[in-house]
Amino acid sequence: MATTFFLVRHAAHDRVGSVLCGRMPAVSLGEAGRRQAHALADRLAGERIDAVYTSPLERARETAAPIAARIGLEARVSDAMAEIDFGDWTGRSFASLEGEQDWIHWNESRSTARPPGGESMVEVQSRATRALDRLQQDYPEGRIVLVSHCDVIKATLASYLRLTLDGLARFDIAPASVSVLVAWGREGKVLSMNEAIAA
Repeated sequence: MATTFFLVRHAAHDRVGSVLCGRMPAVSLGEAGRRQAHALADRLAGERIDAVYTSPLERARETAAPIAARIGLEARVSDAMAEIDFGDWTGRSFASLEGEQDWIHWNESRSTARPPGGESMVEVQSRATRALDRLQQDYPEGRIVLVSHCDVIKATLASYLRLTLDGLARFDIAPASVSVLVAWGREGKVLSMNEAIAA
């Protein structure tokens, strides 16, 4: 028995690429992001989805809402799919972080680094994979949409691909993308990664 996961990165907001939003409140989708969310709903409508789960952050819930509505399900909040707690870096611009030793270490060694006052990538990967373990028990042959965030999805895929966390920069997970993972226990197969959704 295997469970299929559609790992969806939330759609675009106006600060993507300029601000490390992390768990900032009130970061909502922009106009382009709302179009992307509806395009994601179109993409997933024919996939016989059994459940939709979402990070509690606004941009993820706003992405999940049209997907769930199109499928006829309720989007359930999963704290395990929340963005990384970036601690003191939350809300800072990427430009302001350049050159800081902690930031350099974070980007060079995700397996050992930790944002000041935040959580490590190892902790992120652990909470996300535990959530998938639970969902496999609840939906042993199910098809589940998980709306989450870039590095949370990367860490999840890396776990099943047996990739080191230090190698996460080698692949991308774009806003409003879909990656498909089939999992049985801690084994799995990635069927697609970073599928772009045109909107």
